[in-house]
Amino acid sequence: MTLFSYEIFDAVARQGSFNKAAQQLHLTPSAISHAIAVMEEELGFALFNRGKSGVTMTSYGASLYPSIRAVLNSDEALKQSIARLNGLEKGKVKLGTFNSVCAYLLPDILKSFKQQYPQIEVEVYQGTYDDVKEWLRVGQVDIGFLSSSCKEEFTLTELLREPLLCITPEDWPAPPDGIMTPELMQDQSFVVQGDPTDADMRQFLKKYKVGTQRMCHVLDDTSNIAMVEAGIGISILPELTLRRCTAAIKIYPIQPEEYRVVGITVQRPGAMAPAVEQMFHHIVACCTGKTSD
Repeated sequence: MTLFSYEIFDAVARQGSFNKAAQQLHLTPSAISHAIAVMEEELGFALFNRGKSGVTMTSYGASLYPSIRAVLNSDEALKQSIARLNGLEKGKVKLGTFNSVCAYLLPDILKSFKQQYPQIEVEVYQGTYDDVKEWLRVGQVDIGFLSSSCKEEFTLTELLREPLLCITPEDWPAPPDGIMTPELMQDQSFVVQGDPTDADMRQFLKKYKVGTQRMCHVLDDTSNIAMVEAGIGISILPELTLRRCTAAIKIYPIQPEEYRVVGITVQRPGAMAPAVEQMFHHIVACCTGKTSD
């Protein structure tokens, strides 16, 4: 198989469609279909399931995908190294991130990076913590933003440590001295998000054995805040998420203090492509004011 056939495989896997993969690679759908068929014939097994709703990888295709991504990433790293030797700053960097970082931290980072490295292309993928980890594992992203609460096998370079805060409807009784405690949260109605997006709150509730009435299950921070504003319940969110909040809610510090630690990670720290390394150091400098080691 050729490097171009790997690129076709990757495009189909990411797009879930021969037509969309063809548009991405400026080929015809029949050319994409033929290339995949040739790969399958050469390998001796099917790589994709074809259906009316699109195509999905077979178990064999999914097993090969991380290796194919590794080959493509190595090729990109080689191109970037050659460009750097020629005195050019070129390449592509793919970032995986979750909601609050994407909304409140990443825009300024990308803006300043683009000013400094205009020839480096940056792609951003937004998802849950679990999405970011899976993208890192298969090589779909080069750098991932994660919380220390769910980093699993990845080593984080810490960017910021932000306190967890309690949000309540405006007419909710104010806590003594304006400070929320686990005892005051006990058995209250809570607005919660799914495990892949709300690991920090769930870790807090588990640590302090806070029993809750979980009346509303949402998918993102914006919906979470809106439900609290509507009086459905209270919730716990990190400071970054509430930085520009204009909703009609009350925000209280929590005692004992607990924090969300946000960091970045890569799959292979010792094998970053030049453009990825530039972005890694830039993110660290923007968030901490110092360069990474």
